Amino acid sequence: MKLPLIRGFWQLFKGYWSSAEKWKARGLLASVIVLNLVMVYLLVRINDWYRNFYDALQAYDWASFWPLVGTFTGLALLYIVIAVYAVYLRQMLTINWRTWMTEEYLARWMRGQVYYRLQVLRSDTDNPDQRISEDINQFVTLTLTLLVGALKQLTTLGAFAVVLWNLSGALTVPIGSETFTIYGYMFWLSLLYAGVGSVLVHLVGRKLIRLNFDQQRYEADFRFNMMRVRENSESIAFYRGEMAETQGFKERFANVIKNYWGLMRRTKLLNFYVNGYGQLAIIFPLIMAAPRYYAGEIALGGLMQTISAFGRVQDALSFFVDSYSSIAELSAVIQRLSGFTAHINEAAAVPPMIVHEDDAEDALRLSDLHVALPHGAELFAVSALTLPQGSRALVTGESGVGKSTLLRAVAGIWFAGSGTVTMPEGSSRLFLPPHPYLPLGTLRRALSYPCTAAVSDTEMARVLAQVGLPHLAPRLSDTDDWSRILSLGEQQRLAFARILLIRPDWIFLDEATSALDEPRERALYELLRQELPASGIISVGHRSTLYALHETELRIHDHTIISREIPHEP
Repeated sequence: MKLPLIRGFWQLFKGYWSSAEKWKARGLLASVIVLNLVMVYLLVRINDWYRNFYDALQAYDWASFWPLVGTFTGLALLYIVIAVYAVYLRQMLTINWRTWMTEEYLARWMRGQVYYRLQVLRSDTDNPDQRISEDINQFVTLTLTLLVGALKQLTTLGAFAVVLWNLSGALTVPIGSETFTIYGYMFWLSLLYAGVGSVLVHLVGRKLIRLNFDQQRYEADFRFNMMRVRENSESIAFYRGEMAETQGFKERFANVIKNYWGLMRRTKLLNFYVNGYGQLAIIFPLIMAAPRYYAGEIALGGLMQTISAFGRVQDALSFFVDSYSSIAELSAVIQRLSGFTAHINEAAAVPPMIVHEDDAEDALRLSDLHVALPHGAELFAVSALTLPQGSRALVTGESGVGKSTLLRAVAGIWFAGSGTVTMPEGSSRLFLPPHPYLPLGTLRRALSYPCTAAVSDTEMARVLAQVGLPHLAPRLSDTDDWSRILSLGEQQRLAFARILLIRPDWIFLDEATSALDEPRERALYELLRQELPASGIISVGHRSTLYALHETELRIHDHTIISREIPHEP
């Protein structure tokens, strides 16, 4: 791994192991490591068994045959039990680590409306949902698999290197008139074999890192495009946009297939190399040890033990070769998660230039407020504006002047600009966008969102009847995609029912009645006046009929908010 990847890995890795769960995590990891060490010890015992067993075969020692088979059976059964629990405890650690990381990232993504800021800032983070749901899982699984595997192979190397050194004896090599003696030559050959193999596998497979990174991105883009069609199916159907959407599908899927072909070709080359490397490792130690066997320096048992020990050492030294595909995948995951983490940190670090304060005065006040676009261009400004509790204000102006952004600034989710927004201390607020958000789940949950406190079905049925949706009352327990089932007009009336349930002190309506006819719009505003006479209402809209339902007009014109009283006929 390159230095940036190592830094990125450490930043992702260290959090869990220094968290409140660190001792539980370290205990599980220690247990997994101990079990793997015991497995290595058992492999050494089995390696010794090879010598005894094949020596007995060579000597036709029938009396030793069944006792040796019994010894192997006991060692094998113990090895199986320990291997199973080593994997089980590692999976337990994987679940705990993934749970911690997922909760941590969800908290950071949701805290301070970072999820919203990432979109406003047009961050190049693609598919945050996939980063949290899939990449964290891959990071944890691959890291533990490679970490435990590397520790096991290092232990194996340490144990069998000694065995192989002792079994190798000395090899005398004549060079000219001189002879050189190489002690433990089989060990040095295994080092040379694995070292050359590791260098070559990196040259063959290094392009897999970028290919794996791109494959995840293209797959996510393709899936997200289909999700967009599902969420906007009615609009697409009205437009008869099937051909355009299909073309979009094909373009994104073409990227998936093109990159996958590249991944296949590079993986094919890597598999050729890895399989060739593995097959050569079978015959290589036999060829190297055969001269000592035929010279009578070692018996058949010693030959088989040497071959087995060489295989264990070579496996340990070849861990990088065998795991290269996983390492390449982990590198791609680290890049994606590190990028996502950096974008979250950048979005969270953007200072809120618009100050929000609470005050004992029962009024909404804007003081020296300047609202700008993210790139710095100013939308509008107001030096001082006061709206007393219970005000009915209508925000007007041409499209694009920043009417909705004014509500965002008052809500505290818009960060570009300066000035102060002061709200009455302890006042509750509710903002309704043009397209109400209806979460998946029961209609009861959609109606009471974002509140989590229990509300009686009787009260819910009452407010549904008030907004003209009495037929939905029997379906409060039904679970469905309500944004698909209900028309936009019904969704907007459901949002007004939320207002009646939550009973906020300040209500902000952004084109919240755009899908309703004018009589229904007037009826809903009158309902709010009757049910919540002390609540302030600030609306954004274009209809001229809205003037009769408000007392004050806040017109955004020439980058300035102009306030005036709306005259009403007696």
